[in-house]
Amino acid sequence: MTTRWLTPDELRAWTSFVAVVELLPRALETQLRRDSNLWHFEYYTLAMLSEVPGRTLRMTDLASRTNATLPRLSHVVSRLEARDLVRRTPCAEDRRAIDVALTEAGWEAVRQAAPGHVMAVREAVLDALTPHQVQALGEISAALLTRLDPNGAMTAPYRPPTP
Repeated sequence: MTTRWLTPDELRAWTSFVAVVELLPRALETQLRRDSNLWHFEYYTLAMLSEVPGRTLRMTDLASRTNATLPRLSHVVSRLEARDLVRRTPCAEDRRAIDVALTEAGWEAVRQAAPGHVMAVREAVLDALTPHQVQALGEISAALLTRLDPNGAMTAPYRPPTP
């Protein structure tokens, strides 16, 4: 097998992308920890619950929406439950399943954290881009996800339409 080495343009794009992948989570994490005492994944879990009717999801559906494995999500839900931000209950339709519900305290935590988080996302990413680049970022991300997650098992709920 012959290695297809990266061209200079590909190498520049790749190294820039790797830098973003490394730096962006830290920037978002720092803002959330400082302003809301939440880890990014905790915030994302609460946010996904806040966006569904009844603010309740089955654990498996929440794992899918947060791009998490069940063990990772279970650990985070335990931490959030200890802070009274979520509540776990047996699922009414399937007693083998567990529902996770956002509590009033959890809803308030999301409401308080969201403005600062949105500002951090805008400052770190979106405001640096033109509207065309934002659209391209969405298209590029969708294209990468078709390779990284071809079955959609770990893909968050919003998926742009395929061309």
